[in-house]
Amino acid sequence: MTELQVLEHADTDIGTIYFGRRRVQNDADWIYEIELNGLLLMSSSNPVSERRLSTSALDLHRGNELRVLVGGLGLGHTALALLESPRVAKVRVVEKLGSVIDWMNRGVLPLSSELTVDQRFEVVQGDVYADLLGPASETFDLVLVDVDHSCRDRLSETSEPFYTRQGQTRVARHLEPDGLLGVWSAEDDDDFLAVLASSYPRAHREHVEWEDDRLSQLPLRDVLFFSRADSAPSD
Repeated sequence: MTELQVLEHADTDIGTIYFGRRRVQNDADWIYEIELNGLLLMSSSNPVSERRLSTSALDLHRGNELRVLVGGLGLGHTALALLESPRVAKVRVVEKLGSVIDWMNRGVLPLSSELTVDQRFEVVQGDVYADLLGPASETFDLVLVDVDHSCRDRLSETSEPFYTRQGQTRVARHLEPDGLLGVWSAEDDDDFLAVLASSYPRAHREHVEWEDDRLSQLPLRDVLFFSRADSAPSD
């Protein structure tokens, strides 16, 4: 695989973020990546688990005219998978880094045109963890979060309360009755599953495994955590 060709970069309060592309030898297609401080955050090589976060959530919630909140824009694969469903009425993405939003608005990200042309899509700058831990000015049918590397490997310690029982009591207030929370993680975490199980009537995890020789010689695995409220959350 060739070295990353940096197309854009920006300094942020959590480090330097890079957007770039690389090729695999004898492969004509570009692989696009977002890195933070030299560590990979997102890759377009095979966004299986990012898309599965959306498709599994839609399978679990059988409603229509769904309003969805997504934490983290990344390369846009989670949002696009939602917009591919006619059952989705609105997708609001909360992205902390203004530079990533700027890259999308300028058409730099590979999925920019597919996202921005859809009238159901909007992106706002903010901290999704702060939003979900704060007052619920509006509620959503689906809340999908893909920001931290994992429940324990966090980009910032400000998200730590999100993974606690007290924090999930606050998060639940942002869900519609029968609403669903989905959280992406690069690692499994029994403690977080226990937090969800104690906070919601139903909770489970889904292991997503796939192979991609361009990224690793070993099978790749991420974990999706889902929890669902059967009725309106109480104060």
